[in-house]
Amino acid sequence: MMSSIVSWWFFWVISAVCILKVEFNIVEGGAYEETKVHIVYLGEKEHNDPELVTSSHLRMLESLLGSKKDASESIVHSYRNGFSGFAAHLTDSQAEQISEHPDVVQVTPNTFYELQTTRTFDYLGLSHSTPKGLLHEAKMGEDIIIGVLDSGVWPESQSFNDKGLGPIPKRWKGMCVDGEDFDSKKHCNKKLIGARYYMDSLFRRNKTDSGIPDTEYMSARESLPHGTHVASTAGGSFVSNVSDNGFGVGTIRGGAPRARIAVYKVCWQRVDRTCASADIIKAMDDAIADGVDLITISIGRPNPVLTEVDVYNQISYGAFHAVAKGIPVLSAGGNFGPGAYTVQNIAPWIITVAATTLDRWYPTPLTLGNNVTLMARTPYKGNEIQGDLMFVYSPDEMTSAAKGKVVLTFTTGSEESQAGYVTKLFQVEAKSVIIAAKRNDVIKVSEGLPIIMVDYEHGSTIWKYLSITRMPTIKISSAIALNGRLVATKVADFSGRGPNSISPYVLKPDVAAPGVAIVAASTPESMGTEEGFAIQSGTSMSTPVVAGLVALLRAVHPDWSPAALKSALITTASTTDPYGEPIFSEGMTRKLADPFDFGGGLVNPNKAADPGLVYDISAEDYRLFLCASHYDEKQITKISKTHTPYRCPSPKPSMLDLNLPSITIPFLKEDVTLTRTVTNVGPVDSVYKLIVEPPLGVKISVTPNTLLFNSNVKILSYKVTVSTTHKSNSIYYFGSLTWTDGSHKVTIPLSVRTQMLMYFDQ
Repeated sequence: MMSSIVSWWFFWVISAVCILKVEFNIVEGGAYEETKVHIVYLGEKEHNDPELVTSSHLRMLESLLGSKKDASESIVHSYRNGFSGFAAHLTDSQAEQISEHPDVVQVTPNTFYELQTTRTFDYLGLSHSTPKGLLHEAKMGEDIIIGVLDSGVWPESQSFNDKGLGPIPKRWKGMCVDGEDFDSKKHCNKKLIGARYYMDSLFRRNKTDSGIPDTEYMSARESLPHGTHVASTAGGSFVSNVSDNGFGVGTIRGGAPRARIAVYKVCWQRVDRTCASADIIKAMDDAIADGVDLITISIGRPNPVLTEVDVYNQISYGAFHAVAKGIPVLSAGGNFGPGAYTVQNIAPWIITVAATTLDRWYPTPLTLGNNVTLMARTPYKGNEIQGDLMFVYSPDEMTSAAKGKVVLTFTTGSEESQAGYVTKLFQVEAKSVIIAAKRNDVIKVSEGLPIIMVDYEHGSTIWKYLSITRMPTIKISSAIALNGRLVATKVADFSGRGPNSISPYVLKPDVAAPGVAIVAASTPESMGTEEGFAIQSGTSMSTPVVAGLVALLRAVHPDWSPAALKSALITTASTTDPYGEPIFSEGMTRKLADPFDFGGGLVNPNKAADPGLVYDISAEDYRLFLCASHYDEKQITKISKTHTPYRCPSPKPSMLDLNLPSITIPFLKEDVTLTRTVTNVGPVDSVYKLIVEPPLGVKISVTPNTLLFNSNVKILSYKVTVSTTHKSNSIYYFGSLTWTDGSHKVTIPLSVRTQMLMYFDQ
């Protein structure tokens, strides 16, 4: 049995149609009309008193439904902190009627989303044994509050012990909510300071037919082994002598081990593992009011990617409000790589995270009868296996001749299609199966019954040996541990890739962090996690890694905006691994990673704490970008926190002028000039010189080429003129623009594509 559950989970929407909460109202003519949850968005709050806001919501429903009782039974959530709005059971005709109310900005149906270490932070240079650096300057994130929207928490995990922590910060206004097998007085402490759960939109009014099985907990306690893993990765406490069945042995901790954690359970163990948008946006609204310092959400949706202002993109809406209030929001880049245009969560105000491997690997030695040893990517734990080697084309060919032998086979199918081999393996009593398949970066521990995965290269080597040898044999040894520069860092095969399919002028993902074979807390009810810790992989894992780093940065720079924090991460990220070796991108073919694979690069926390310059962006700047993107003013008003109609300036600004720490030009034909503005957060009297590495066939001209800062000049702008020497359409080429004062290097990636023909899809 496999001793580790590996998370492929990246939450995605599987349906834009709300099919839950089914009730029927009698409408004109005696017909019945189905009710379902709708989200009524009202924009900016009219009162600072949350109770008054909720009262106004109930009055609006009462005027629609005819009675206080019906209004009270209809309402699901009242959004009253970051913005004003509510979720309620309404028929489509009622939703249409209330949408005509002068105070209503928009009405949308409830939609659904799905779910998406012992060495990680040492690898990133944040060793707790080093008496200096960001980890210690930030006091390990002490008193920073991390809001985690996910599938709940296993509160007994040692990752949430509060040893050595002081009182809960007085600014915390959140709560722990009692529920099934969750006692707030027992299970919350000075580490796990908040635990809420959201399920109202999954029920009818009579609390039936939610689709939630009996194995799920009706509380913040989780059944899925996902939210616990995410929370402990971001801010888990120190726990010594941890491993996943002997792999990854060491002391485990989160990125900010002294930070406080507030859990918001919005995802449930259901047949379709959906997370309702009405609940997600309510959790974000509560998190803002509770006083979290950042929000991390390993939630998203597959293609088609929603626009930033799409009525179904509630994560984008909620994130906009949080960022406007100074709260950074991080989300996963998705697990749908390695193809182009697969990156998720593309709004420019979100920090979107890609996943890389670590400098750690547990290969299984396969020694052929000719003494050639190959390293399989599956960690096998068990006694040495020796046996004759044979080849089969398919499970159906695995006859009794395979009894007692090691079987080699090739497949192009998914893991599910490989189940046939496993079934046959039992039936014919073979010793093991070696499956040659497309390379991927997910690590699964094979224990007991050895199912060994190799890539096509190794599979072909074994096949060649087998085909020319009269009595081929093989020895399978228990996995060994490799650490350090011998193990290349790669952008994981599954990690979502750019370019941005919705806003091609916005580079996505933003940065990358380890997301493969991350050891963190899990639920003991999960198979193979008897010790309470497990290996999981996915951008769901890399996102809380960066969340932990943002918590440390917030502790050191509490006055920095979300955009400044994001800029610091991007401009100091590295395009090489910690040993100076290049980072590759795993896929159908391996190549050097580029900005569409990892954004600015692999995060470098200690450098991010002292970036020298930052590219800052306000909420109004984001609105101007939406204007430049040709979104309707009504759509911009809907996502904006202002209740009054938003008006775009004339002429509209350029999409190229959003002050991002990157420059992406998808359709370059004639010369273009754009502006960037930097804020000095380093030494007062600084002089920065320019270094440009232009993309192939592209000319870059920058004015001025020197930036002089002093006590009176802290913010400066520069203009970049970009021209192409290509005479025909080209692919994207990449370069960089760096400002340096000798000690700081402030680097932004350049991505340029020449487009000589008209782009008909605009």
